[in-house]
Amino acid sequence: MLKDERYMKEALKQAKKAYEKGEVPVGAVIVKNNKIIARAYNEKEVKLDTTKHAEIIAIQKASKKLKAWRLTDCEMYITLEPCSMCAGALIQARIKKVYIGTMDSKTGACGSVLNLLENYEFNHKVEVKIGILQQECEKILKSFFKNLRNSKK
Repeated sequence: MLKDERYMKEALKQAKKAYEKGEVPVGAVIVKNNKIIARAYNEKEVKLDTTKHAEIIAIQKASKKLKAWRLTDCEMYITLEPCSMCAGALIQARIKKVYIGTMDSKTGACGSVLNLLENYEFNHKVEVKIGILQQECEKILKSFFKNLRNSKK
């Protein structure tokens, strides 16, 4: 199995935890020196906090573990394209590279709706690789929203 796929599978495990709690199933892991240093999933509904996206929580955990806000040698694996808030956090944290499972045509800020990571003159550029285990990442999201729609009928 490729390294990218191995870490995205770990992010998918986090997305499944979110799914089980009724959260939009998005999972993230942060890797440094080929070791996972942080894992997270969406917790907006459980914590009643708009900022509790998987990316933000993972960045907080990684910063705490490394005792630093600069995560310059770190990479993030995220099942769904980050929104503008999370893309901004990736830039601010100096994440080296982000691996995205599937894109978000409604709120994505890494190439879908806009591209904060590559198209602006910020002091830090985050490399992006798209489509890691894309089908698996799409499947869990589609299943979640299908179940959500069916439960509201």
